[in-house]
Amino acid sequence: MEQPKDKHPGVLRSLDWVTIVIYLLLLAAGWMSVCGASYDYGDTDLLSLSTRSGMQIVWIGASIVIAFVLLLLDERYYETFAYIIYIILLLLLFGTIFNPHSIKGSHSWLVLGPVRLQPAEFAKFATALALAKFMSVYGYDIHKWKYFGPTLAIILLPMVCIVLQRETGSALVYLAFFLMFYREGMPGSILFTAVAMVVYFVVGIRYADNMLSITPTSIGKYAVLLMIQLFSSAMVWVYCRDKRDALRLLAFCLGITLVATLFSLYVIPFDVVWVQLVVAALLIGYLLWQGLATRIRNYYWIALFALGSMLFFNLADYGLNHVLQPHQRTRINVLLGLEEDLKGAGYNVHQSEIAIGSGGLEGKGFLNGTQTKLKYVPEQDTDFIFCTVGEEEGFVGSAGVLLLFLALILRLIHLSERQPYRFGRVYGYCVVSIFLFHVFINVGMVLGLTPVIGIPLPFFSYGGSSLWGFTFLLFIFLALDARRNLVRS
Repeated sequence: MEQPKDKHPGVLRSLDWVTIVIYLLLLAAGWMSVCGASYDYGDTDLLSLSTRSGMQIVWIGASIVIAFVLLLLDERYYETFAYIIYIILLLLLFGTIFNPHSIKGSHSWLVLGPVRLQPAEFAKFATALALAKFMSVYGYDIHKWKYFGPTLAIILLPMVCIVLQRETGSALVYLAFFLMFYREGMPGSILFTAVAMVVYFVVGIRYADNMLSITPTSIGKYAVLLMIQLFSSAMVWVYCRDKRDALRLLAFCLGITLVATLFSLYVIPFDVVWVQLVVAALLIGYLLWQGLATRIRNYYWIALFALGSMLFFNLADYGLNHVLQPHQRTRINVLLGLEEDLKGAGYNVHQSEIAIGSGGLEGKGFLNGTQTKLKYVPEQDTDFIFCTVGEEEGFVGSAGVLLLFLALILRLIHLSERQPYRFGRVYGYCVVSIFLFHVFINVGMVLGLTPVIGIPLPFFSYGGSSLWGFTFLLFIFLALDARRNLVRS
């Protein structure tokens, strides 16, 4: 069969130029933000290599070259060498653990003379390729443990290495791959369980020391146990298709809890949590008995959910107070409003909120920010760079940046859905998940809505490793998409 004379012109014409334009706009906006965040009064040359804005131009130029090279490579290389790329990055991550160079307490950087690289930023696209390769094998079924177990291992291995480098924030990014799992058929109950655990943690810890009126009942524990009973009853309705049984369970749990609460409030004050624990134990026993009687396996899973929820809450409380480092515990307490600490753990967020608020509707203008010029915000050109956008460009500019990210994510979802092969679709949703996690967490921590875990804002935060890592991630997918209609031999 005669081969096309020139493959690349057709590929370049089939590129998704909408995504590329968004990418270039984000690069431009990111460079302006780095200029604003690193600019000192009196600087006359923003393009000098002695300044961060000048060096960022170098990183951007290198990123564009990398993007072009990635687009020209045959898309089959990415699938063929997926495991090899993953293993190489794993070895780099493992080797970095023993790196003698410590930067801000982290051993996540490889120092090669004047060049510093962070393998964790490149491990994201390598892990995404390995996941796409493994999940695209014939007969893959996410519901079977023999497939799902190794899939989890692919994610956990780099996470463990990054945690050992003392980069917990970068390790948490890998949890974003669970959004891709959901698209590929992971039961919604798993995603619901994860959300429930977060709610248990926030509510339980936030209100642990608040008492229910005059009783010695912790509102946090009371609310968590009540939610476990409500969620378990609702799951019987949804997953066991038994509305009557669900309502009966709900009436039993709420009825006893209500009676105990009223007795504690108006007769003899006591800790209602003990009654709730007995009710929860009876609920679990009933679910197990129903599973045996009806032979419906979902009853066992709901019982496991209820038991796991109670264990998680108690272990989470222990982990917060006895496992986490003091600075990590303080950050969580500040986020939950348990501590203020404006001179310590809460300083970064407080100053970034002041900077963003001072920008008003239209901002102070390019290079005219005061909070950022006077260096009130630590890490203002890396992890907290969004505060520069808020101060100089105001609400209008901040909204514009967020809309650009939203357009990018929605476009990537569209491209992922049109992939004819599972490899491309899985990789595409890995890209979507990582970008979504980074934007949501980074902007959230700058606004004081999420914990400060130290992850960059894509295409905005200063540095080559982050910028190149996101470029690899995005343009490998664009290369796959551009050749989606080519016949595979």
